Order: sequence, then structure tokens, then C-alpha cells
Amino acid sequence: MRFPIFIVFVAVAVNQLAAQTTTKNKNETNPRVPGIQHKVMLIPFEPKLYMSEIDRAVNAETGQTAKQIKHKFRDGINEQLYKAFKTAKYEIVDLMDDTVKYRKDLEGIYQYLSYSYQKVPNQENYKAPVTEKEEKKIEKGQLNVETNSDARFMNAKLANPKLLPALYAKHKTDVFVFINQLDIKAAGSPSAFSETSPNRKIIVHYTVFTSNAKEINSGIAELEFEPELNAPKKIVDKYFSKIANVILLRVNKGLGIGVEK
Repeated sequence: MRFPIFIVFVAVAVNQLAAQTTTKNKNETNPRVPGIQHKVMLIPFEPKLYMSEIDRAVNAETGQTAKQIKHKFRDGINEQLYKAFKTAKYEIVDLMDDTVKYRKDLEGIYQYLSYSYQKVPNQENYKAPVTEKEEKKIEKGQLNVETNSDARFMNAKLANPKLLPALYAKHKTDVFVFINQLDIKAAGSPSAFSETSPNRKIIVHYTVFTSNAKEINSGIAELEFEPELNAPKKIVDKYFSKIANVILLRVNKGLGIGVEK
């Protein structure tokens, strides 16, 4: 077995779990919510799930390598999510904060994840997507493509239901935000989510679970940005921060936080 220590931990820790959250169907509201009693874990996307059409332009302007560009965007999403959730008074464990400290956790999480392309859910009346016959799946590193005209996003699936209870027992995190994939579309590039545009587009695919492995929100958070901007730090600071706030609002809604009853 590849990660025996983590697997043993999963088996032992699951018995320590008590579900900590309930979900309500509420409207999105201001992310600045005092007195939140939840602790969130931020899980970055796997490096293979980075799809960018602008890296050549970024390299030409900044001299950064493809690996450096990917790392800056991968770290940048978590950085901005950390800031957004911190402002909203959540406690946070960011697995990109200390890659040495959290390496085994991250490897163990990726081991028990699979992915599938599913219909993008309606955030106004959110319901967790259901698996369909016509979909794209990634399992064990293989991508099998089937055609479907509906807008799709990369959704995370838990291959082991004991994974999140084990992480809760270890870190006391009861909310888990998985960043599943990052797409950065070039100017004028058609995509499954929009018509051809003169601007570039950032598309973040994500899934949010509670510690009892219930999916409380998922989908895409997307934003257009100017085609002349090639500095990763500026893109992260200006645009990833807005995407992070969108995800935060949806997490609040899924948890029934900060809304009128």
C-alpha cells in the first residue's frame, strides 16, 4: 500500500467523528460574518489539473518557467481563499501553507479522490450534481472523454468515505474546500462556459464538503480579465481575490451562516 500510515490513521480516526454542521438553503450575503464556529481546510488542485492558454505570454513577459507559473497560480488560489475566510472569522488549515508539514495529508487526500465532469449547478437554487451516464471522468490518472452539450465542471468525488472524518479527527476541520481544476482561457478562446470573448477568463472548479462527507456546494467561479495582463501576482491579487469571495459566499450559504432567518 502506498500510504500505510495514513490509511491506518483513517481507520482509527473515523470512530472519533461527531458531525459538526447542518446545511440550510439560504441566500448569499456579506462574507464578513462575526463569531463563526467552523474550521475550514483548503485543498489545492492537483498539478495535472491546471489548464492554461496564457503561459507562453506570461513567460515572454516575465521569464518565469511553466512550472513557476503553475505554482504561483496554484498557491495564489489558496492564498486568496485563506484571506477571504480569515476576514470572515473562520479558522483555517491551508495545505499550501507548509508543504512539508502537510505533505502526507495532501498525498493521502489525492489518493482517495476521483473526478467527474458534471453539469454546472444552479447557484440560485443549489442542488448537488448527480452522476450521469454521459460524462467525462478522471480515475487513476486517466481521462475518458464523452460528448455532452451541457456546461460542465470538474467535480471531486471521495473514493473513501472515511477520508474527511479522519481529517476532522486530526485537524478539527469540519468544512473542506477542494479546488479541483484551474482553467485560464486566452482572449477570444471559446469554452464550454461562454461565447468567444475579447477578454481572457479564469475558471475555478471547486467542491465543498462537510466533515460527514456531505457536498454542500460545488461548481465554477469564473471571471474575465484583460488580455494585456501577464504578471501572475497581479492576476492573483486582483482577480483570484474576487473569485475567493464568490466561493466564500457560497460556503456561507451552504452552512446557513450570516443570513436572515
